[in-house]
Amino acid sequence: MKTLNLDLGKKSYPIYIGQALLDQTELLINHIKGKQVMIVTNTTVAPLYLEQVKALLGLLNIAEVILPDGEQYKTLDTVNLIFDALLENRFDRSCTLIALGGGVIGDMTGFAAASYQRGVDFIQIPTTLLSQVDSSVGGKTGVNHPLGKNMIGAFHQPNCVLIDVDTLDTLDDRQFSAGLAEVIKYGLLGNIDFLKFLQSNINDLIARDKTLIIQAVHQSCVDKADIVAEDELESGKRALLNFGHTFGHAIENTLGYGVFLHGEAISVGMLMATKLSQLLGDLTKDDVSQVKDLLEKSNLPISVDGKISASEFLSAMSVDKKVINGNIRLILMRKLGESYIGDTYQQAQLKRVIGDFCQS
Repeated sequence: MKTLNLDLGKKSYPIYIGQALLDQTELLINHIKGKQVMIVTNTTVAPLYLEQVKALLGLLNIAEVILPDGEQYKTLDTVNLIFDALLENRFDRSCTLIALGGGVIGDMTGFAAASYQRGVDFIQIPTTLLSQVDSSVGGKTGVNHPLGKNMIGAFHQPNCVLIDVDTLDTLDDRQFSAGLAEVIKYGLLGNIDFLKFLQSNINDLIARDKTLIIQAVHQSCVDKADIVAEDELESGKRALLNFGHTFGHAIENTLGYGVFLHGEAISVGMLMATKLSQLLGDLTKDDVSQVKDLLEKSNLPISVDGKISASEFLSAMSVDKKVINGNIRLILMRKLGESYIGDTYQQAQLKRVIGDFCQS
């Protein structure tokens, strides 16, 4: 097992990464202060891991809420089902929520924990690659709105993150590849050595070599933890973690949540950001080819197949948390492995990139 600490002073917490961690009671129990535990999961994950997690909790007062599975259910209406369960079971401020599932479950459970009685404890047990390397770490919680992704939420840090990579054994190939998009992101935005590692080992990662998976998950979490520790509330450097996301969120919003998996939308978004960086003169044609090649080898999409109009896409981009005073801030690259927050591009350059991926 690998353990790293996300250093946030009094809000610091450990991230455990390894195999068979769902068999180790002490990892979970040590981070539960009260006697009431609400496990939040979904219809896909519950049959696989709910009983195993309940067995770790012994004689605690355990309740559960099983939500529908899918990005389209990441809404205030669904979060209200968590509140219903908490109130029906008379859970008090000493309770702990456990998010058992992927990023949607983690985001909604964290948001419910941030809101219930103005804040209760929660623990992340991410079961998808995407949630293990990204959404479970850093305390971002929230839900989608029909007009924008993750526009309603709060920062609320978990007590710990328990990453058992054995849960990836039950993850289908499409979801696994979607998670690789977020792994690749860390290499592109700030870790050229990690990018080279991914380029050299992508075939074995796709084949699910556990040793390499643990190495990739650990490095992704290290990179994210370092950035979050420096900028918890995303007032500066943490925005770099949104590389490809403003484009990707526009894809999800215009196509409808769930048509593209989050990681699939981010794959296309990262390639769009890469091409805009090329137009700005920072990246070469070979750089763009390297990014495209790695995404394709990861079985990730590199286009939206003309399913979105350019005007619709640009309109969706303008409804995003990274828009400041009407200006769309994008995460771009000076070179592979070095990103920056950019808003000095010309509108014509942005429209040209969008036009290459969308209908006219």
